[in-house]
Amino acid sequence: MLTNPYAPEERAARGRAVRQELPRSAHGDWRAAPDRPDPVDVLIRQGADRVTRLLPLRYARMAASPLAFLRGSAAVMAADLAARPHTGLTVQLCGDAHLLNFGLYASPERALLFDVNDFDETHPGPFEWDVERLAASVAVAARDRGLDETRTRRAVTAAVAAYRTNLRRLAELGELAVWYERMDTADLLPLIGRRDRFRVEASLARARRRTNLQALGKLTEKVDGRHWIVRDPPYVEPLGNFDQSAIRKVFADYRATLPEERRTLLDRFRVVDVARKVVGVGSVGTRCFIALLEGRDAGDPLLLQMKEAGPSVLAAHLGPGPHAHGGQRVVAGQRLLQAASDIFLGWVSGPQGRHYYWRQLRDMKGSADVGSMSAGQLRRYAAFCGTALSRAHARTGDRIAIAAYLGPGASFDRAVTEFALRYADRTAEDHAALREAMAEGRVEGNETSVTPEKKPSNE
Repeated sequence: MLTNPYAPEERAARGRAVRQELPRSAHGDWRAAPDRPDPVDVLIRQGADRVTRLLPLRYARMAASPLAFLRGSAAVMAADLAARPHTGLTVQLCGDAHLLNFGLYASPERALLFDVNDFDETHPGPFEWDVERLAASVAVAARDRGLDETRTRRAVTAAVAAYRTNLRRLAELGELAVWYERMDTADLLPLIGRRDRFRVEASLARARRRTNLQALGKLTEKVDGRHWIVRDPPYVEPLGNFDQSAIRKVFADYRATLPEERRTLLDRFRVVDVARKVVGVGSVGTRCFIALLEGRDAGDPLLLQMKEAGPSVLAAHLGPGPHAHGGQRVVAGQRLLQAASDIFLGWVSGPQGRHYYWRQLRDMKGSADVGSMSAGQLRRYAAFCGTALSRAHARTGDRIAIAAYLGPGASFDRAVTEFALRYADRTAEDHAALREAMAEGRVEGNETSVTPEKKPSNE
């Protein structure tokens, strides 16, 4: 009988007890369910509420490689994971923890951090779903790079082992110490070998240059003394004859979700221009806007992004989470998972009652070029991602119970590695199915077929 449910020994006992219900070795036993939904059908259903004319671009980007397919098919993998037993050890999931959804960004104190950086699918759920998606993405990326099975397996295991060992370390720390944990790039550099140091330092330098001022020069042009967002249809388009009062209303509602001191800061800027923008791979077709604001003068810019936030792909399998508003769900999830978050995170209901969240478009953000990594570089990067994910989960779930479930040995590492390799096989087949559907005309996937919008729209 539990005497104190908060006592570390009781929490550890709960974690160990879960092994009786779901042995760690069971994570490696994966085969597609007999009634598995057709992956192309899943994507078609998901696209029903997106901007129709942009869907060919989404399919074209996903068809580029198995890794691109995996990036865009979080809904497919969510259904696969939900068809299996799970631990019930709940954390705030990233929901789309593939290795390209980790990267660099600036903390409010202007330190350059490495962390999870995408939260569109965040939702409470079993911790292993994030670990398994990360592991599968490493396996797919390694095969895309042409690595043999031995080096692929090592890279996957590095990610899972780093997750397990760091989470067990965090289980021994106090609550505040865990909350204050972060992966500062200044601390990571000594862990990188001399041969890779130049490459990494160059990546950090590029990230530091990705500021609002740099974005002003790249994304805008000056006409008659004013900066305007450069149009590049269909990727960046004007709003047309949009209602200025509606823009002001949306902006005011977003402002109300910020803490008081950040509302004061935002009030020092004014909106200059707004445009639609296509983003990502899996997000193509969702409604997304960018806003150019000016502060002290035209040389003091702020670029914000307003991105649509529908239900998480996990909600269909895990039920609704604590937030009815999709934008608030994303913002709350990001604040829970990240060591430090964008000061301009907020949410709003926009035209037609659609949910959106706001964030800075660029704030020293950077991502890894996985496609050019050597086997050793991919293995080290995968380990960094596993470490970052464990830190995020330790903040939001019972890290002591999870650590006890994982144990000090490599049983969980081996099992998830086996899962990842099997799922990489499945992803290659799903990718081929999408390409076949495009060839047969079942879906259109041609980037050049996406034409600019011809008329104003309120979407």
